[in-house]
Amino acid sequence: MGSDLVPYAPQPLARGRRLSFLTIVAQVTALTAQALSLKEGLYMLKRRMEKDSKNIDGIADMCTEAEVETRFTGLINEAAGSLREVAEAASGMASAADHMEANARAFGDAHESEYRAVYEAVQASNVRQAKAGFYRKR
Repeated sequence: MGSDLVPYAPQPLARGRRLSFLTIVAQVTALTAQALSLKEGLYMLKRRMEKDSKNIDGIADMCTEAEVETRFTGLINEAAGSLREVAEAASGMASAADHMEANARAFGDAHESEYRAVYEAVQASNVRQAKAGFYRKR
């Protein structure tokens, strides 16, 4: 009669670190911060492109009043339209980064609530613990 328990060798992470409670906490915290930073940067880009496109529209209006050749005024209008497209794309990407940040935060919170007490109990114990994955079932 065999046991369902199988020895398990955890896979090392990049830079030689093993997967542990603290490395997951650190990685999720970094992911959350990077997603937040990305979202904020994209919203800044969106506002900047919207402002610049309005300014360029104003230049196009002045060119029309000054009877500048229409092909040049058309190019100016095209540039303003391109900036609006960049603003729209930045808004979509910022929304995706917002979802990424929320999901990373939720994952981090779930990980903390699930494993923090176990981690602290192991750290407080004077008893040597089995290697990670020792109790994993086949």
